[in-house]
Order: sequence, then C-alpha cells, then structure tokens
Amino acid sequence: MSWVDLWLILAPPLFGGVIGYFTNDIAIKMLFRPYRPVYLGRWHLAFTPGLIPANQERLAQRISDTIMGSLLTPEELQNLARRLLQTERTQAAIKWLLALALDQIKSRSQVRTAEIASRILEDLFGKSLPRLIRVWARQQDFLEPQLNQLFDQVLVDFKLNSQQADQITHWLVTSVLPPDRVRELVIDFLSDRNIQVIDTIFRERTSGTYWVVANLFGVRNALARLRTFCLDERQVSNARIAELITALQAQKRLKEWLQQTSMQNLPVATVRHIRQTLQQSVQSYIQTLGPDFIRSLGTSVNWQMLANQLLNRLQHSEVINQSLDPVSEELALILEQYLERDLESLVAQVIPILNIDQVIIDRVKGTSPRDLELAIQAIVRGELQAIVNLGGILGFVIGLMQSGFLYFQRMG
Repeated sequence: MSWVDLWLILAPPLFGGVIGYFTNDIAIKMLFRPYRPVYLGRWHLAFTPGLIPANQERLAQRISDTIMGSLLTPEELQNLARRLLQTERTQAAIKWLLALALDQIKSRSQVRTAEIASRILEDLFGKSLPRLIRVWARQQDFLEPQLNQLFDQVLVDFKLNSQQADQITHWLVTSVLPPDRVRELVIDFLSDRNIQVIDTIFRERTSGTYWVVANLFGVRNALARLRTFCLDERQVSNARIAELITALQAQKRLKEWLQQTSMQNLPVATVRHIRQTLQQSVQSYIQTLGPDFIRSLGTSVNWQMLANQLLNRLQHSEVINQSLDPVSEELALILEQYLERDLESLVAQVIPILNIDQVIIDRVKGTSPRDLELAIQAIVRGELQAIVNLGGILGFVIGLMQSGFLYFQRMG
C-alpha cells in the first residue's frame, strides 16, 4: 500500500474528528459569544450577539415563569414558611431579638432611649389615659366589680392593730385636738343661744332633784362662767384641759375604741349602704375630676428622671433575663396559632409584595453575558464538554466509514 493510499484512508477520520470536535465547540461558544452585536459598516452581522445574550430578556422571563410555576408555587411557599417558622426556630429567633434589644439598652447611651420613653409616659398620663378614663366613666358599671372586691376583701375585715391605733390616737390628741383647740371648741359651742337652749331644756325636762337644781341654781351661770374662764384664762384653762385629758385617760380610751371599731360590728344593711355610698362617691369623683387629676399628675412628674430610673432597673433586673425564655415561648405559640389560621392568606399577600418573579427577571437581565456564561458553564461544564467530545467522536466515526467505503471501492 502506497503513502497516497494510506493517506486517503487516514485523512477522512482524522479530519472528520477535528471538524466534528471544533464545530460543536464553536456552536456552544456561539450560544454566548459574541456578547455584543457586530456590524460591518451599516450591516448587522448575523448570529451576533450570541443566542443567549440576544434573547436574555426572553430567557429571564422563561426562567421566572418556570421557577414561579413549578418551584415557588404558593403551596411550596407555605410549606417553606412552615418549615422556617417552626415553634423551636421562632422561639429561638424571638429570644435572640429580645436579648439583642436588651443588650442594646445596656450598651448604648440611655439619653435618647430615656427621652423617647419619657415622651411616651408623658403622653400616656397627659392625654391617652385621661381620654380613656373619660370614656370608661360613661359606663354604668364603671369600677363596680373592683370597688366591691376592694370593699369586701379589705375594708370589711380591716381592723387597726395596737401600733396603728396608738399612732392615730397620738396624732388626734397632739395635732388634731390639742388642749388649746379643745378650749376653742368649748368657747364656740358655748354661745349665748346654746347656753339658753341647754338651760331651758334642763328647767323644763328634768324632774326630782335635778329639777330643783336646774330651777334654783340653773346651768346658765355655770356655762357662762366656763366660757368666760376659757376666754380670759387661756393658759390656765389649757392646763386644766390637759390635766382632764390625762386624768380621764382619754388617749387610752380612744385607742381602745379605735381597735374595737370594725365594719363587722355594724348591721348588714349599714355595711351595704356604706359600700354603695363608697362606690358612688369614687365613681362620681373619677367621672368629674379623674381626668383632670391624672393630667395634673402627669404634669407634676419628672418623666425624664422616671424613664432613666426604669431603664436602670431594666439593665440590672434578673427578672428580665429570666423571663426571656417564657416570653419568647408564649410569643412563638401565638405566632404559630396565627400562622395556622392565616398562613394561606398571608402568603397570598406576601407574594405580590415580594414580587419574586420580577426580581428573578431583573436579576437575570442585569447579569452581564460574560457572567451568565460563566454561571451556566459552572453548572453544565461537564455536559458541554461531553457534547464537544461527542462531536469529535461522531466526526471520526463518519470519516472512518468514509475511508472504509473508499478502500473497498479501490479494492474492487
């Protein structure tokens, strides 16, 4: 066999393999390149840009339709939300947020936070709470259960102990009714008219020995002299009154009386009347003066200082740290109940808001052709190379078949 015959047999499979290999490689590269259109003068060169860059907008729409129609359907989004928002994960996220907020309060300057908190408290007591009280006070049973409970559980069974009674008695004797004040009360009581009334009653309505005393001696002179004594002899009368208070053990008797005083000793009808009167008095006061009282109280409080104290208390409160777990658990359970009830409608509202399909389209359209090529090749590099290799193999096989045909033709 000559070299010419050998070349005729080997050339077709070699050239076929090379042509098939590079043809597929060029075809695959033409999917992406050139990245921009090429012009020869005014003529637009065909197949420029590449197939994918030329149809990138339509490709973006197809990718978005495929993902939203098959992958991210409302049902799949609901399942995804259920998996992401499991109670354990939700509780951990809420606890993390609460702990983060607490750390922020501890680490940041309190000036701004305290200012905001003081404004909230001031608005609450200055505007919101008076309005609420004004609205609540229009109800017929306003505070009725609370006042009845307070009266039945506290006031009915309330009795002063020895120390409390002693303090009240001491306050009454030394501050409310000192000897000088008692003297003034005696003077005010023993007016000319009152002396005349007392003397007349003693003369007309007594009998026996008291009648003889009342009509022979009378009480007018004695009462008039007592009043004159209290007016003229101030220091002496005060001393005599103090001696009488001590001798009569007025403070001790008053203390015993206070200790024995209790609503349990009163008739049931009287207790009910007192409870009703207390309820009406409190309701009337709150309805008429409650809003103004709360508003004036709000203007008299230093809310900035109060807010600082509250924040300081929060920073060093162990209760706050210990309550993170139960609070986050309760919030997670509430969120779970809400999701079970309204997850479908919630996802239906969220999908248009997120606008996922448009995000996908914009993302694909905004990707440069070079980056898009690199991304696709990173996913299917092996498959694309296999196509190139397959082209070379097919070209080689077809060339080999052609060589065989030529060989048998020459032999024949």
